[in-house]
Amino acid sequence: MSRFPDARFLVSAAAPAQFPPDDGAEVAFAGRSNAGKSSAINAIAHRHALARTSKAPGRTRLLNFFELMPQARIVDLPGYGYASAPESERRTWAPLIDALRARRSLYGLFLIVDARRGISDADRELIAWTNPQQRSVHVLLSKVDKLTRNEAARVLQAAKMQLAGEVSVQLFSAHAATGVAEAQGKLAQWLSNKKTPVTSSEVTGAD
Repeated sequence: MSRFPDARFLVSAAAPAQFPPDDGAEVAFAGRSNAGKSSAINAIAHRHALARTSKAPGRTRLLNFFELMPQARIVDLPGYGYASAPESERRTWAPLIDALRARRSLYGLFLIVDARRGISDADRELIAWTNPQQRSVHVLLSKVDKLTRNEAARVLQAAKMQLAGEVSVQLFSAHAATGVAEAQGKLAQWLSNKKTPVTSSEVTGAD
């Protein structure tokens, strides 16, 4: 049974004026293009097509808001590291995402990282942009179904060393449902209790 049975699309925002009211709690989802972000959102929300998935990177070009519960939202951000969008369009993303960061309701960030790639400089820049001292960050090492158990364990250990307890991290696969329940629990906690900070003891892996 889904933790979020009433999940629904709210709005695709091309400008801050189109954002939902700045109240309640919201969590952003971000990651490199083709890291599995939309698949992760669908798996966590337990909805087949809440977020649109595509094999072609760079499909999410607006800020897409979804309501999971009353006064509890997630925000699907444009994928980074891919330049298929026109330059004029990509220039609008930075002020749009900066406006999101200024919202009181934004509690934290789920960062989707392809486990086969590991943590990149762009991923670290996004973590710094989020400011983990003020907002929680949780990393999903996605597509671990494409790795052996030993490979996945090494990737998780490497990510823990890179992140040095700054943020929490787990193994994840939307296809194999690895870590989905853990990610759902993390998200539900954040959305229902905005004042609970992330701690180094929360840095975990899948069983």
